[in-house]
Amino acid sequence: MAQLDTLDLVVLAVLLAGTIAYFTKGTYWGIPKDPYASSYSGANGVKAGRTRNILEKMDESGKNCVIYYGSQTGTAEDYASRLAKEGSSRFGLKTMVADLEDYDFENLDTFPDDKVAMFVLATYGEGEPTDNAVDFYEFVIGEDVSFSGGGGADGKPLSSLKYVAFGLGNNTYEHYNSMVRRVDAALEKLGALRIGEAGEGDDGAGTMEEDFLAWKEPMWTALSEKMGLEEREAVYEPVFSVTEKEDMSAEADEVYLGEPNKNHLEGTSKGPYNAHNPYIAPIAESREVFTVKDRNCLHMEIDVSGSNLSYQTGDHVAVWPTNAGKEVDRFLNILGFSEKRHMVISVKGLDPTAKVPFPTPTTYDAAVRYHMEVGGPVSRQFVSSLAAFAPDEASKAEMTKLGSDKDYFHSKISNQYLNIAQVLGRVSGFNKWTNVPFSILIEGIPKIQPRYYSISSSSLVQKDKISITAVVEEITVPGGEHVVRGVTTNYLLALKQKQHGDPHPDPHGLTYAITGPRNKYDGIHVPVHVRHSNFKLPSDPSKPIIMVGPGSGVAPFRGFIQERSAQAKAGEKVGKTVLFYGCRRSSEDFLYKEEWDMYKEALGDNFELITAFSREQLQKVYVQQRLKEHAKEVNELLLQKANFYVCGDASNMAREVNVMLGQIIAEQRGLPFAKAEEIVKAMRSSNQYQEDVWS
Repeated sequence: MAQLDTLDLVVLAVLLAGTIAYFTKGTYWGIPKDPYASSYSGANGVKAGRTRNILEKMDESGKNCVIYYGSQTGTAEDYASRLAKEGSSRFGLKTMVADLEDYDFENLDTFPDDKVAMFVLATYGEGEPTDNAVDFYEFVIGEDVSFSGGGGADGKPLSSLKYVAFGLGNNTYEHYNSMVRRVDAALEKLGALRIGEAGEGDDGAGTMEEDFLAWKEPMWTALSEKMGLEEREAVYEPVFSVTEKEDMSAEADEVYLGEPNKNHLEGTSKGPYNAHNPYIAPIAESREVFTVKDRNCLHMEIDVSGSNLSYQTGDHVAVWPTNAGKEVDRFLNILGFSEKRHMVISVKGLDPTAKVPFPTPTTYDAAVRYHMEVGGPVSRQFVSSLAAFAPDEASKAEMTKLGSDKDYFHSKISNQYLNIAQVLGRVSGFNKWTNVPFSILIEGIPKIQPRYYSISSSSLVQKDKISITAVVEEITVPGGEHVVRGVTTNYLLALKQKQHGDPHPDPHGLTYAITGPRNKYDGIHVPVHVRHSNFKLPSDPSKPIIMVGPGSGVAPFRGFIQERSAQAKAGEKVGKTVLFYGCRRSSEDFLYKEEWDMYKEALGDNFELITAFSREQLQKVYVQQRLKEHAKEVNELLLQKANFYVCGDASNMAREVNVMLGQIIAEQRGLPFAKAEEIVKAMRSSNQYQEDVWS
């Protein structure tokens, strides 16, 4: 055998090292990553190397109750956290909160009968699961579902699983609370035992919070009986420790001042960009599209070139807002944190399953400004929990009354649209609440959530620029002393003002940290990501479409028509394209008034714009009436299998359009209204009828 020379040995050594590297994937020398390196809500997920086996997780952390959540806007997650806290403090349960996308479900058939699972499930869009619940939903309702022990649904594999269920829905949508209803039915079919009633909260009626509170009390009673729990006096037990770092400067490189994750902190932001990792996008253009001074509607062009962010016509763009300086100051002041707003704090979970909702170390100011929904509605349960920390006995008594008396709470708080700082100020006569621990504020105030807007451009026409059309929101409280301003739309208005030369923008008296943490958003940037939607044009452009989009509901239809115009210019055959659009007056708020003629030029007779200007005559006229006036044409197009789209207000307009379409079909085809309703439902089921609506 020939002797190996030095070069041979070197080559063999390199090959051996490469083989080890491949098969161990760096196990022996890999450096553990910062848990926030890929996601601020890595804070709310299973970190790399952690188990996806929920039973293993519960056993190693000594838990006997897991509360799963399926959440799109953060409300279901908030309710899950509240159930976990209450179960622990009132009944001695060992609770943990779990994001549905962080765990596998094949082993639920081995769930011990001395443990309980809770499911808090929001319904999204047209009866769909939330993004983080898709895999769980498809697994549990699947016809070929199989578990670790083998066998299918007929063998009742989940007979040892006890569960509780609460759904979050909106009765203005056709598939009201369908997520919790379908999951509940699937779990029962698989042999699981539900404890108590499956609760349903209704955001459409504005009763979500009270529905939740009314459901949970009998649920706790039923669960106590089933599991032999004993109620005890609830005392505050912090979930997080908050440690002030007096020796650390807020300007230190490792301190998060609003950055969502470590890559952003280090100035090396990189994709993929998603709901956990925004892209800091330049605003290429911004302008007003209303012509009146007392109302604002913004058109913005968001530049996503070079980011690898992509969208399809009909998708949504998410804007990550920051709280207005006025609200940050109000909050920090009433709670006694103003003097140390730039104090560095470290926040840690006191339980291995507790996930900090933002990266730390950070400062009080950064946590409140970028991560906490301090301007949002207040829950009665949270008000009750703060009573123990009141600055005086009178304030404590008032907070206790507000927390226990539903009608009193609504008259004093909900109906006035007060946020938590306003509540505390009014209750105490503006005496500061210095006894409130910051930990309970982190636990009780939801994370600030991205706001979603229908993209108003075509990806075929401008793949690297995303258009936003947003009415700047405000609510005037009847008889109230204040106006509630939209968090995100006023933030966007401030950015628009800055872009147009105002060095110190303050829309409606509100100021924002628009240059972002450490000036990383300077140059007019906004954090965004894209959420894909099922609201789509037909794949065949020759198919006719009917669109109903009053007000800013026209946004996605601008994208649809923009796309069809480009297709027509390219020589493609484009079907009839009808838009029903409504606003107050053609001279005030007629969105994209100048553009429609341009699209008409490209599409010719295949484009028809039918308008309803509600305040240009004595009798108000809306898009619903215009539909009825064009009943014959609408019906003929539907018989040609036209797609029917609605975008805008869910509670009134969309519901009335749905009814009107049934009436049109009944009258034009000589059918009973009940039969016409069935046809409309079939259109929805087949995606011939699509909605992109909000309430």
